[in-house]
Amino acid sequence: MTRSGADLALLLLGGFRALADAGSAELADRGYDKIRPIHDFALRSILAGADTTAELARELGISKQAVIKTVGFLEAEGYVAVEADERDGRRRLYSLTDRGQALLRTGEQVFNELRDRWAQRIGAEQVEAVGDALADLGIRAPTHLDAAGWFSGSSSP
Repeated sequence: MTRSGADLALLLLGGFRALADAGSAELADRGYDKIRPIHDFALRSILAGADTTAELARELGISKQAVIKTVGFLEAEGYVAVEADERDGRRRLYSLTDRGQALLRTGEQVFNELRDRWAQRIGAEQVEAVGDALADLGIRAPTHLDAAGWFSGSSSP
């Protein structure tokens, strides 16, 4: 059966959504019941060096106000530490706590398990073939985790 290009795009998006939703549910079962994909994106971006409000907003493709709200949640839950910048007291610097690092490790484990479940259903070769085909097309994991901004048109690829 030949699918349209639009159908293929929606299937790929559906695959991302299915994995993200299943990952959130599995994390909830492991005690991370309030964690959503944006929190993972924020933690990964902070770990990669986006350690200020402006940098994180740019990296995630969301407003500074949304960053402040997201980081406020992550700080209140103990995943992120926020400190004043010694050079500029108006700026806040973000870093991951041990709890934040543990969440990322647990998330990696969860997604490996989800990949393995897909492999049990359709075969490990099929799952590998999907990854290989995407890589062959030049598709790589994004360096900017700005899905929310990209969907709304407020950030560029």
